[in-house]
Amino acid sequence: MSSMTQTERDILEAAIRLFTRYGVKRSSMGDLAKEAGVSRQTLYNTFRNRDDVLRALIRSHTDDAVTEIETRIETVPDLGDQLDIAFERMTVSAFNLVAATPNAQDLVDGFNRAGQEELDAASERFRVLIARILSPHLADQPRAGLTLEDFSDFVQSSSRAIGRTARDRDHLLRQLQVLKTLSLAGVGQ
Repeated sequence: MSSMTQTERDILEAAIRLFTRYGVKRSSMGDLAKEAGVSRQTLYNTFRNRDDVLRALIRSHTDDAVTEIETRIETVPDLGDQLDIAFERMTVSAFNLVAATPNAQDLVDGFNRAGQEELDAASERFRVLIARILSPHLADQPRAGLTLEDFSDFVQSSSRAIGRTARDRDHLLRQLQVLKTLSLAGVGQ
């Protein structure tokens, strides 16, 4: 939530609390204004509707995640550790949020419906970040016919799919470990 006004930050923080507690469908703009401690007019001057709020939440979460991953991987030279950092922030934290949310499916459905374009942009940002992590470890020539773009796309989309399909947190972590092992093998480590 870096380049936002304090009002925008307050509204998005309130939206997270409200949506995780009651779900997106059962949260009105009036509820959000009350939770954020702003007038309805201020809320509507900041965000036109609930879908705008959802898109802003996705964008803000992505900005924060990318910044955190970039900062943390700079201090860690090991590729496996860098992948752990990326998976933790991209996949595990989202899984934990959904798992702790009583209305998780409503929250996921709300994000998917209102913010699919924003979710696609976030996926691309994460793919580019993974490509940057993997690039020093890949030779100039594609390995086994895999380009950096294809490999990073596979790692990012697999991480995302694991987060959506994991039965529980332990299963999630085991599957991410497999993905990390395959990724390391894919770059010859």
